[in-house]
Amino acid sequence: MEEREISKAVITRLPRYYRYLGELLESGVERISSNELSTRMSVTASQIRQDLNNFGGFGQQGYGYNVKYLYTEMGRILGIDRQHNLIIIGAGNLGQAIANYANFEKRGFIIKGMFDINPRLIGLVVRGIEIRGVDDLEQYIKDNDVQMAALTIPKTKAPEIAERLVNAGIKAIWNFAHVDLTVPDDVVVENVHLSESLMRLSYRVCSMQDKLEKEQESKQENKQEK
Repeated sequence: MEEREISKAVITRLPRYYRYLGELLESGVERISSNELSTRMSVTASQIRQDLNNFGGFGQQGYGYNVKYLYTEMGRILGIDRQHNLIIIGAGNLGQAIANYANFEKRGFIIKGMFDINPRLIGLVVRGIEIRGVDDLEQYIKDNDVQMAALTIPKTKAPEIAERLVNAGIKAIWNFAHVDLTVPDDVVVENVHLSESLMRLSYRVCSMQDKLEKEQESKQENKQEK
């Protein structure tokens, strides 16, 4: 298949497809149409077909999609059919919560190590993983074939640590630090700014409330006019 640029919007939807297809498999569903999948996911059938056509289609007209096959192929596209070795920089509450989330391993993400600068944390064990000092960072990455790193550290420290990670060969950074990182083009950064996500939620709630209030005011005015 010819290589093509896949839009960020399509990539964002891929994990949702994978999750819904997994739920269908667990329910014993063997085949599903784009229209049926559309109803479950609140995405138009046309959009589903367009998204999947970026990777070859997978469906047959009049037959729909083989759920198990599509689920397997979606996992391959997402790269979770392979093992990804991951380290966590920052062993505070968020870092430990990530380490304790066993579902990552089912998706091929193996947490190989945790690092921190706090001497009270160094030496503690979280789900079988010993927290190490950052002095060991580069050698540990090399010795354990680590490709990915999660940053759960203050934003003031993140750029320096990110530079060390890149120089040590890390190719993907899962960034929870509230700062934009500058990295080479061959290094991928996925930003997870929790406060920004919460602010987007706040905006949507406030917008909905404002809309309801305006509708109520309009109804009240109409009643008074009558």
